Amino acid sequence: MRFVFTRLFYALLALGLVPLSLSWGRPGLRWLTLAFDAGLLAAAFLDSRASRLPEGFEIVREFGGRFHIGAETEVLVRVSNHTPRAFKLKIKDEYPPEMTLLSPREAELSLGPQESQTLIYVLRSPRRGRFEFGRVAVRYVSRLGLVWREERAGEASAVKVYPNIRRAREAELKALGARSLVAAQRRAAWRGEGRDFESLREYVPGDELRHVSWSATARRGRLTTRQYQIERDQTVVVALDAGRLMTARIEDESKFDTAIHAALALMSAARRAGDHAGLIVFGRRVRAFVPPSKGREQVDAVLEALHAVEPELIEPSYTRAFEFIAANCKRRSFVVVLTDLVDEEGSRELLTSLRILRPRHLPLVVTIADRDLRASVRDAPASLHELFAQSVAEEIMFQRESALRLVEAQGGLALDVTTAALVPALLETYIRVKERGLL
Repeated sequence: MRFVFTRLFYALLALGLVPLSLSWGRPGLRWLTLAFDAGLLAAAFLDSRASRLPEGFEIVREFGGRFHIGAETEVLVRVSNHTPRAFKLKIKDEYPPEMTLLSPREAELSLGPQESQTLIYVLRSPRRGRFEFGRVAVRYVSRLGLVWREERAGEASAVKVYPNIRRAREAELKALGARSLVAAQRRAAWRGEGRDFESLREYVPGDELRHVSWSATARRGRLTTRQYQIERDQTVVVALDAGRLMTARIEDESKFDTAIHAALALMSAARRAGDHAGLIVFGRRVRAFVPPSKGREQVDAVLEALHAVEPELIEPSYTRAFEFIAANCKRRSFVVVLTDLVDEEGSRELLTSLRILRPRHLPLVVTIADRDLRASVRDAPASLHELFAQSVAEEIMFQRESALRLVEAQGGLALDVTTAALVPALLETYIRVKERGLL
């Protein structure tokens, strides 16, 4: 039981000191003052014991929506008084210390009978994961007004902080620009070098002869061309490396978080294009798997799988990951591997393991650079330190480029990009694969 004295208590205590000032030569007044003070303390103690929150007093915590990394989310603490008694109280919510508080989390309320009021404050989470809210601290005036009594009310609760899907969608739309698949859906068909027959039309100069329909030409008496549309219902699988190199931080986030939002942007584009999209997260073992599917439910499943996964300081096993994909994805798929390479050993295992995916699947290996290494070796070194730094950068560039050229030699695709160029390059490659009918 916790309580603090109110101003009324201290006023009464000061009033009890008046007889003490007149007690010179009158010991009876001293005993009277002592009895008054003792009685006041006893009354305050009993008042605190008798002033518990009644059952009709309710505190409920609600949230304005899902928590997403870097996004602001409202927390609502609703206080309801279902009793015939009025309350004057102060409340203070216990939020997770890992989150950033953007507005006051405490308030002083005066609640009449059958009345409700709500405290609203805003939090922002700097990282994904699961976080705990404690119970709400309530301090209210006792029945006699002698003490502020403090209790914990409401229930503790846990929340999940998910990747920022809005950030991923904005990156998708920004990267695609005029080629946005949102605009493409508004047209009757998304036409390109696909393999799905869409319609026949009259031949125009520049059409490829392989698209001429000779049977339709014979019937109509004029050259007629087949028109195709980009295939739908294809499969995209994102393989997300959660190994040692993905723990590196660039500015305020890890490579792994950057790769997560790039994966979400790609999966959003695939969903809008009518394709199936799936996800696998791997380290030394497969840590999460969402089978390829489409629809809004798939987005929720992917966010749920990613909210608590963190990279580990171990080398990833590409062999186990690709064997898992080969065993669980029988349909030909566009397999996008978001990873990073520095040394020969990691490159060697990746190149050896790619044979597991070929020729059934089309792999795209995307390596995420810490920074633009080409820019760092563009100028002549001005000091011995810069000379050594450029030598290391050139060695890393050589090893990465050699590994990616070997990926292409095995029939796969390869990208080496910085974090800033990751989403645009990834989505452009996806559209190019669709337009050329590589799947």
